[in-house]
Amino acid sequence: MNRMVDKVALVVGGAKGIGLAVAKRLAIEGAVVIVTGRVAHQVDLAVEAIGYGSTGIVADAGSPEDLERVVAKVRDVHGHIDALVLNAGLSEPSPLADITTDHFDRHFDVNVRGTVYGLKAALDTLRDGSSVVLMGSVAGSISVSGYGTYAATKAALRSYARTWAMELAPRGIRVNVVAPGPTDTEMMARVPDDVRAALIAPIPLGRMARPEEVAAASVFLLSDEASFTTGAELFVDGGMGQV
Repeated sequence: MNRMVDKVALVVGGAKGIGLAVAKRLAIEGAVVIVTGRVAHQVDLAVEAIGYGSTGIVADAGSPEDLERVVAKVRDVHGHIDALVLNAGLSEPSPLADITTDHFDRHFDVNVRGTVYGLKAALDTLRDGSSVVLMGSVAGSISVSGYGTYAATKAALRSYARTWAMELAPRGIRVNVVAPGPTDTEMMARVPDDVRAALIAPIPLGRMARPEEVAAASVFLLSDEASFTTGAELFVDGGMGQV
């Protein structure tokens, strides 16, 4: 399929994991893809893996200044953005009794602050009729013991999506959330077997999501096939939070 031909797509946090899978699928679908990441060699490897003339920009998704620089560079080269994916995220456990200000601030800086200021920076560069995907999580809708701060950041994104969908509707800009369940990324591969088993246990389909499955849902929402979908949350969780 070629649903994204002639579209410019920026994936913030696209150097690895789900973000990289989304970037690859966008490129396959015909988009001009730009990805960001914090580590230069990871960005270089991502661009090589994506192919199709993709480019990368080293940037900290928690820095409003970096996000403004990224958007300015995309605007200078391409003139506009048609598809924006705000994927950068952080997930570290901490029960309530052990939460520190550093733990709290780092999660909200990357997961929420980065998303808010990423979209704000892109507003004047997003074309009317463009599409935005925020990377949420099933954790934003269910109880996940020990991950309260992470879950709260994802719930915040779901709330923002509703408001932004209304605010940007006059320009025809759609804002939606993709909410994966546990996903079998490289990071998850380093998780001990007993923890993986505990994560899989409540999933009716009996396995983790593949990054490509989350990418497929994301590209659907970014494409014109979802032209009448905005303010929605699309769960890719194997039924974990649904049944």
